[in-house]
Amino acid sequence: MKRSDIIRSLQVQFKNMRTSDAMAMLDTVMDDMINAVANDKKIEIRGFGTFQSRTRATKNGYNPSTGETVFLPANKTILFKPSRELTKKMNG
Repeated sequence: MKRSDIIRSLQVQFKNMRTSDAMAMLDTVMDDMINAVANDKKIEIRGFGTFQSRTRATKNGYNPSTGETVFLPANKTILFKPSRELTKKMNG
C-alpha cells in the first residue's frame, strides 16, 4: 500500500474530504509518529501493533568479500511488534 492509496482510502471513508486535507492529515500523523520514535517514545496502535526504538550494541563484524574484521558502532533501529489481532488475521 502506497501513500496515495491511504489518501484515496481516507477520501472514500470521508466523502467530502479534499485531497489536500487528506494529505495534511496523513502528514501530521506520520510526522508525530516519526518524532515520537526519534525521541525514544513507544507508539502503540491498538489492533495494529507497537513501534519503538532499539539501540544495537557495538560489535565486531566482518567483510564477507575480504574476510577483514570490521568494527560496527552502536546505532538505533526501529522495532515493530504486531498485535495479536493482526497476527491472527495474517495467519488465517
